[in-house]
Amino acid sequence: MSTELLDAVSKGPATRYTQERQGALLAAMVEELANLRFSIVLTAKWEMSSTADAERRNEWRVELKGLRRHYDKKIDEIAMTFGVQNAMKAQENVERTIAVPLGLTPPAAPSDDTELYF
Repeated sequence: MSTELLDAVSKGPATRYTQERQGALLAAMVEELANLRFSIVLTAKWEMSSTADAERRNEWRVELKGLRRHYDKKIDEIAMTFGVQNAMKAQENVERTIAVPLGLTPPAAPSDDTELYF
């Protein structure tokens, strides 16, 4: 098989579709990583807050541990799916760009009669 034929086949519509789909999947995973990073930064800020009681700060500490674990797993998932270089680039970009707005205060502790909707 000639290289011209292989080049033509590799640049076909199916290849472009696959590349676009992979790009969209990577973008979605990086967005999930960014959301996790935002949650980590925000929860860490609240956990250090002196306005919350000790019980609430302990709850945030536990949540923070889980968020960090999920963040690390997401980086591993990106690395295994798209390669280590893409995972490192995604992590660097997310950690450089994600910030919590100033003045964002911790939520009040939910009362027992408050219904939470997820």
